[in-house]
Amino acid sequence: MGLTLSEKIIKEHLVCGEMIKGEEIGIRIDQTLTQDATGTMVYLELEAMEIDRVKTELSVAYIDHNTLQTGFENADDHHFIGSVCKKRGVLFSRPGNGICHQVHLERFAVPGKTLIGSDSHTPTGGGIGMLAMGAGGLDVAVAMGGGAYYITMPKICKVNLTGSLSPYVAAKDVILEVLRILSVKGGVGKIIEYTGEGVKTLSVPERATITNMGAELGATTSIFPSDEITKEFLEAQDRGSDWIELSADPNAIYDEEIEINLSTLEPLAAMPHMPDNVRKVSEIGKIKIDQVCIGSCTNSSLSDMLKVAAILKGKKVAPNVSLSIAPGSKQVLSMLATCGALTDIIDAGARILESACGPCIGMGQAPNSGGISLRTFNRNFEGRSGTADAGIYLVSPEVAAASAINGYLTDPRTLGGELKISMPTRFLINDNMIELPASPEEARDVEVIYGPNIKPFPKSNKLTDEIQAPAILKVGDNITTDHIMPAGAKILPYRSNIPYLSQFCFRQCDENFAENCKAAGKGFIIGGANYGQGSSREHAALVPLYLGIKAVITKSFARIHAANLINAGIMPLTFENADDYDKICQGDDLVLTNVFAGLDSGKFILKNTTKNIDIPLVGVFTKRQKAILKAGDLLQYTKSS
Repeated sequence: MGLTLSEKIIKEHLVCGEMIKGEEIGIRIDQTLTQDATGTMVYLELEAMEIDRVKTELSVAYIDHNTLQTGFENADDHHFIGSVCKKRGVLFSRPGNGICHQVHLERFAVPGKTLIGSDSHTPTGGGIGMLAMGAGGLDVAVAMGGGAYYITMPKICKVNLTGSLSPYVAAKDVILEVLRILSVKGGVGKIIEYTGEGVKTLSVPERATITNMGAELGATTSIFPSDEITKEFLEAQDRGSDWIELSADPNAIYDEEIEINLSTLEPLAAMPHMPDNVRKVSEIGKIKIDQVCIGSCTNSSLSDMLKVAAILKGKKVAPNVSLSIAPGSKQVLSMLATCGALTDIIDAGARILESACGPCIGMGQAPNSGGISLRTFNRNFEGRSGTADAGIYLVSPEVAAASAINGYLTDPRTLGGELKISMPTRFLINDNMIELPASPEEARDVEVIYGPNIKPFPKSNKLTDEIQAPAILKVGDNITTDHIMPAGAKILPYRSNIPYLSQFCFRQCDENFAENCKAAGKGFIIGGANYGQGSSREHAALVPLYLGIKAVITKSFARIHAANLINAGIMPLTFENADDYDKICQGDDLVLTNVFAGLDSGKFILKNTTKNIDIPLVGVFTKRQKAILKAGDLLQYTKSS
């Protein structure tokens, strides 16, 4: 029996367990990346582990999220991260160098290597043939210290691409079509592997757009083969020696197969407020728009920007429309300036933002009240933009640019003709914004700089055999990490200050959540299906830990968040019968008994003493996860093992 591409890479990096679907496996990690919104915690954890020098082949810290400096907090975090990098052997990508996934794709991603990052869109690297996965910060810190990364062996879903994209139809439309088919929870427990003749028609940046938004499927990761197109891209980046050919065996066995004919696709949009609420632009119609934002790790490559410039050239942004554009990296911005495309963009009336995440993470450019904003980003969760009642549509750069000119949602095919751009055979290479670490000898004298906003990692307590606490909060399906721990310019600067951050936890669902937790001292959270989807931010587990949450009980969990809860010492449990969700009301007094026996059997009984009923729960944990929970959290487990 042949192997899929994913299985080949996993087999090469397997350090424990067997490649049996549903079983836990440990994988050797070659590379890690962090960004500053999650990175401060990663490096606090790394320091707590007392690791002298990182053990990976390559680790890079990027400053790309918290770049809006309205106070000292973000700048202090950058200094802290930079000092740890210098001391511990990590490359440091300075603010202004670009978005982590775009820069990593350009300068560091290697086919066949493994990568985990403290950002859910790390699967962008799958566009170049990496096994690249988003992970919680503590998992990344452990990998940097030489530990394995543990996942449940995923199922492999084959997406067979045929045909080729028509003019003005983009890679963004491919992944929106996959989201339409599978939904935001359709990729849970799966790797999405792209195959077929249609693959040959897609460039590496286009492939990366598709793997990037695989995160919205809930997938473990997504991956494309490494072929002559990959080789061409790496050679243009002066990294031809990194190329190897990689593909699935012809007789590989897949757990699921989907076929998409690229030739039949047309421009699509994800409507408010979920990435899988997908419809054809032609069906949605000419809705009036207020804002257009082009950029993010999904659509900020040179090819995306050149297409936008070609559409905008000689035109003017419509009155009452604000158009902002953020090139994904210094390389992209420099090349736009060199070839004159930047002038075309500026002359059309676009506002040029720095090469950073910016509006995608809620860091500026919030829409007007009730405004309609078209964005080339990857998430359109309610309130994520910074404006609670805004309507956010996710679209391709082609749709975004055409709509910015017309002032309403526009099918770019109505522009006529073909969108022709000329890509360079060689990119401008200038890595002067990447700081190298000190040598091991010099590192002894490097001081780690802690700003006053950086607070200690929250402490957990060892597991007890009985947990008595109220249902402090009850929420519905598809609760995102933005619901749990919001982003945005007002909150992100405090990512290294868990006590301060705690006051914002679940505020969108219950503005009294933090106060209720403090009054009760401890509690349970009750949730619906796909709880914790979205970002990999471990703050969505660390802040509930700080507030005394002992267990989260749901119909189902998103992969990374469930792992983050375990890492924080919080038990993720599910209802044995989904209908039992209705048997608990917020405020009910609950008792979880015989916890240690439940860890062994996978079966738990939750007593709702308010209603005098017993509710069966399920909690299937590996031997390692049981040990983590008993130790209190992954940090304590790692230090003691």
